[in-house]
Amino acid sequence: MKKTGVLLIQLGTPDSPSRSDVARYLREFLNDPRVIDIPWLSRTILVNGIIVPFRAPKSAKIYKELWELGNGVSPLLTYSESVKNLVQQRFGSEDVTIELAMRYQNPSMDSVLEKMRKANYEQIVIIPLFPQYASASTGSAIDKAMEIIRKWWVIPDIRIVSQFYDHPGYIDSIVARANAFNLAEYDRVMFSYHGLPERHVDKVYENGRCEGHNCENEVGEEATFCYKATSYATTRLIAEKLGLSREQYTVSFQSRLDQKWIQPFSDQVIEQWGKEGAKKILAFSPAFVADCLETLIEIGEEYQEIFEANGGEKVQLVPSSNDHPRFIDCIEDLIRKNAN
Repeated sequence: MKKTGVLLIQLGTPDSPSRSDVARYLREFLNDPRVIDIPWLSRTILVNGIIVPFRAPKSAKIYKELWELGNGVSPLLTYSESVKNLVQQRFGSEDVTIELAMRYQNPSMDSVLEKMRKANYEQIVIIPLFPQYASASTGSAIDKAMEIIRKWWVIPDIRIVSQFYDHPGYIDSIVARANAFNLAEYDRVMFSYHGLPERHVDKVYENGRCEGHNCENEVGEEATFCYKATSYATTRLIAEKLGLSREQYTVSFQSRLDQKWIQPFSDQVIEQWGKEGAKKILAFSPAFVADCLETLIEIGEEYQEIFEANGGEKVQLVPSSNDHPRFIDCIEDLIRKNAN
């Protein structure tokens, strides 16, 4: 194999749960035009003048809880670094170097890619760690990487992995996590994916509409990069391996900002199940390969509170892939298939 550099990209995390670090992270994240896709001036006023000043103090408290769960460190950073190191071990004496960067904050893409530029690789494989493609995550990570790389005088061969929602290693890692629980003990099973504005998935299609493409049941020719379609596809693959019928689980979407996001909304599903008499829920969050605020806090704590307030007892979060051996198999395989 040629001298190869591999860039793994995660979304990012504040440097600490302090208000200033959280505000800095939110400003970088929410000012990304692929995240909030409105005109620059409107986005700047909205993010810097309204969202960050009001959201940072509350978010800082939540991040402090997350840091406590991670023994004083961001769980997302801990697991991502573990993945990097374990994948590196798989290549032994081969001339392959694995690097990790965050799309927002540190380790920054600018610093990591500068290190990779100086290494003079013959080829670089870029793998955003988002199983299902979305412009706000995968698209943004690739866009940023190429913005940096295009300024290099020497640009090596570049290979990009845009998604891996159906990779057997990724699917098996989630199934293995679920096997730690007795599915028969749970009244309902939820597969909760990070939400997106409906307009984000609409933009994937030539007619500008996701609706009518049967995304709940198949990944059609036009839907290859439709986040909704690939989320449902991931769920079907996991459910099949767990022996779950379509009637035994629900696909939903969390972390919405308004009503024009992909539905159904996970928090509303949780609330409804509690009112219907369900007592125990098993919750997956397959869009996240590493446990983070959205899994450990939003599902593990906030949804637990909603469920209890409506008569339920337990929302059991299935851990993310994190650094499971089958997920390491997945990343190794993606590298070997894209390098030469």
